[in-house]
Amino acid sequence: QVQLVESGGGLVQSGGSLRLSCAASGRTYQIITMAWYRQAPGKERELVARISSGGDTNYGDSANGRFTISRDNAKNTMYLEMNNLKPADTAVYYCNAQLQVSIEATIERWGQGTQVTVSS
Repeated sequence: QVQLVESGGGLVQSGGSLRLSCAASGRTYQIITMAWYRQAPGKERELVARISSGGDTNYGDSANGRFTISRDNAKNTMYLEMNNLKPADTAVYYCNAQLQVSIEATIERWGQGTQVTVSS
């Protein structure tokens, strides 16, 4: 199994910055891609950013050039640098990992989430 633990959330003023971390443990050799999702109250969970084991990245519309995803494979940790935060970024941010558990099978794991609140 792989466990994911997020940290770095909190309360920040509009225009401020936060850096989220997601530390993976367990069978980390199974991890293919890692991603950040977020879910605001009353809304569906949405992709923020995704990064492959090779460092290829793609971003959801919400990132809008303000967020940067990165990954330290040696530390089994993924990061999300968020700048120029807005109240609309307020959400619970979840870490996600896709795992190659066999030649043909992949599964997903989720962290418990970390709250980000941006005040106006």
